[in-house]
Amino acid sequence: MNRLGNILFSVLAALWLAGQFVFVVREFEKVVLLQFGKLVQADIPPGLHFRVPFMHQVRRFDSRILTLDTTPERYPTVEKKSVMVDLYAHWRIIDVARYYTATGGDETRAELLISQRINEGLRNQFGIRTLHEVVSGERDALMVDMTKKLTDITRTELGIEVVDVRVKRIDLPDEVSVDVYNRMNSERAREARKHRSEGQEIAEGIRADADRQKIVLEAEAYRDAEKIRGQGDAEAAAIYAAAYGKDPDFYNFTRSLQAYRSSFNGNGDLLLLDPNSDFFHYLKGPDDKAR
Repeated sequence: MNRLGNILFSVLAALWLAGQFVFVVREFEKVVLLQFGKLVQADIPPGLHFRVPFMHQVRRFDSRILTLDTTPERYPTVEKKSVMVDLYAHWRIIDVARYYTATGGDETRAELLISQRINEGLRNQFGIRTLHEVVSGERDALMVDMTKKLTDITRTELGIEVVDVRVKRIDLPDEVSVDVYNRMNSERAREARKHRSEGQEIAEGIRADADRQKIVLEAEAYRDAEKIRGQGDAEAAAIYAAAYGKDPDFYNFTRSLQAYRSSFNGNGDLLLLDPNSDFFHYLKGPDDKAR
């Protein structure tokens, strides 16, 4: 039993001793190798590596994108109006040797240095811009430009790449809020007047075109109506002429009857005519006609 325990202890001791000579680097890590506290190797690739116990030390750092949530800071604009800005930043290690040299491998110190440079960059950017430019759509372009400039600095000084800087919130003092509201109100009113005038111009054009089309349609309709009426009158005259030509006496008789009906329709009608007038031609007897 004691022999088995000794064997097990020896195996465990051998494994522990072997573990002191090797270390594993994962894909999401940045690793540096120190020799008596001095940096001797950086950017060690992923995999299994060897070291000398008690002489070499291994420091590991996360190479993934990290998030820095800063505390709100007050920044003055070119108009000397202060705004309270709350923002966050994404960053990652790209040069682990420079990062370790600048920060000692302390992530808290690295974030403090990044925050200082962000504050300095924002103070410079806000100091040359008006309040309107800060709170308007130009803010996104401002942050992109500042991120690029900030990365150029942190890459050289800290071995860090600032991936993105975004504003979460901008709080305005009461007097500044009134000024911003008035400016936005005037801009919206100007846009409304512009859209209203453009709409009136378009409406006038549509109305003028409709009036023109109305006149054209009425003229064309009147022309077509007169043409149809003329054709109808011509056909009616042709029909009357054809009927008259077949039996002139009967035609004269029917026309006279229509004239009598129209003339003697009312009770109080009075006509002063010569008894020998042709109007009474069909009211006379044979003897009267002979005379």
